[in-house]
Amino acid sequence: APEIDISELESLFSAAVPHPDQAGSGRMGSRGSMGQKPEKVQLIEHRRAYNCEIMLSKVKIPLHDMLSSVLALEDSALDVDQVDNLIKFCPTKEEMEVLKGYKGEKDKLGKCEQFFLELMQVPRIEYKLRVFSFKIQFRTQVTDLRNSLNIVNSAADQIKGSAKLKRIMQTILSLGNALNQGTARGSAVGFRLDSLLKLTETRARNNKMTLMHYLCKVRFSYVLSDKLPELLDFWKDLSSLEPALKIQLKYLAEEMQAINKGLEKVMQELSMSESDGPVSELFCKVSFQNIGLGGQPPPSTTTTFPKSLLFYINIFLCIIELSAPLIKL
Repeated sequence: APEIDISELESLFSAAVPHPDQAGSGRMGSRGSMGQKPEKVQLIEHRRAYNCEIMLSKVKIPLHDMLSSVLALEDSALDVDQVDNLIKFCPTKEEMEVLKGYKGEKDKLGKCEQFFLELMQVPRIEYKLRVFSFKIQFRTQVTDLRNSLNIVNSAADQIKGSAKLKRIMQTILSLGNALNQGTARGSAVGFRLDSLLKLTETRARNNKMTLMHYLCKVRFSYVLSDKLPELLDFWKDLSSLEPALKIQLKYLAEEMQAINKGLEKVMQELSMSESDGPVSELFCKVSFQNIGLGGQPPPSTTTTFPKSLLFYINIFLCIIELSAPLIKL
């Protein structure tokens, strides 16, 4: 076997032994790099603070800029969902008292606490956020409301103005008087609108035909086809009727009421903000500019609905029931 130089082998391949000073400095560097961050001071309940930080993580602008956007009512900076979330995380009176009692450094506070302190710089910030949310939705709400009201009013006007429909009603009245001949009802000069629904409920003795069938097949086919053929397409005069049926008047009334209440709250906050000082100057200025829809007032129940509209709405379902079989003739 060849002779091996042990001293040379050791010098080339032995593990290096670290110097005591180097070993100490290395551990210090490692401890410095892996040292824990200083603990944040938490004053808000843990779960609420955690949820607040999740919400803030979805807002991609600094807190100060976000607050400036709120006071300027800049709806390009935040959407309505984000604003509504900000409202949920406005500090309560108790939380404000806790934060006011904190005397330490602001930088040591958690994100939620710093966010609350930022909001507390503006008087009644929750109400201003509600004004902001209302402003974002205002144009869309009013536009949708106007469109629905236009459809309903159009349907009411078509019902009131249809001469063909009036002739159809006269024919139904004649049929009713013929059926009730010899009774106190046999000389009626009119009938209730809900009586139209009885056309489909009243059946012949053989149970194979309703009064509606008789009206369509006998009265309409003979009388109208031969003598008044122009009335057969009366349903074409009522083009707005079917889309109007999809609109709930109760919902429209609630929407208008909500808009009017929202405007009242805007005016209340605007009046109170005038005494806030410089912090609310921009908010007051922009709020004045945004009251109303481009200077136009929102729809009102007293100006939009005709007095007799509800009466004519009651006829909608009746007319649809009446029109359906006629369309098939």
